[in-house]
Amino acid sequence: MTVDKTAIRNAATVIVLRDRLTAPKVLMGQRGAQAAFMPNKFVFPGGAVDAADADVPLGTPLPAVCHERLMEDAPADMPHALSAAAIRELWEETGLVLGTPGSWSCPPPADWASFAATGHLPAAHPLQFVFRAITPPGRPRRFDARFFMIDADEISSDPDDFSSACDELSHLQWIPLPQVREFDLPFITEVVLAEVAARAHDMTPPSSVPFFRNNEEANMFVRLKGVGPVTGRSH
Repeated sequence: MTVDKTAIRNAATVIVLRDRLTAPKVLMGQRGAQAAFMPNKFVFPGGAVDAADADVPLGTPLPAVCHERLMEDAPADMPHALSAAAIRELWEETGLVLGTPGSWSCPPPADWASFAATGHLPAAHPLQFVFRAITPPGRPRRFDARFFMIDADEISSDPDDFSSACDELSHLQWIPLPQVREFDLPFITEVVLAEVAARAHDMTPPSSVPFFRNNEEANMFVRLKGVGPVTGRSH
């Protein structure tokens, strides 16, 4: 049996919903034709966790239930790092600020300098952990991606201003949920969108989270229900 030796990187993906109670729209962009991972596909903003993300100060904390779900089958510092990565990737790929006004007590890491220059600290309280998926074996890059849903009303900047975005994604746009499947989407994005559609009108974080676990032996859906405070085992 061939063993897939591609390293799996932790990653955060952000699903921004707008007008979710009336005519829900989701923010997506298109990856470049030369991209090594999912070329030409329409995707949510997101990317791998950087080493510095675990040490970035958060202006507001992640919801407790989301923190508990993220702790399952993960290192203790992962909820903080993933929260920061989600906010950083949203800023880098869309130019949108998920933050609270404030100044940094220490100089920010290089990847955070432009975010800090907006006069904000990253705000994790709007992040709702709604899905987790590992890229199947055999792909050129593999990620253990956690998907966070946020309401566009939590964005501190103009939700239509993408002028500060890098060139990672093109054709950034708010797509009505009923029309999203007309675009060229990765399989896992279609699966996640079904979860998003089901939760579009629910403003509270989910009590359990779907996890699409892929490894060399099998792929399966399980649900993350958190780590118990006494035994430390899933329940």
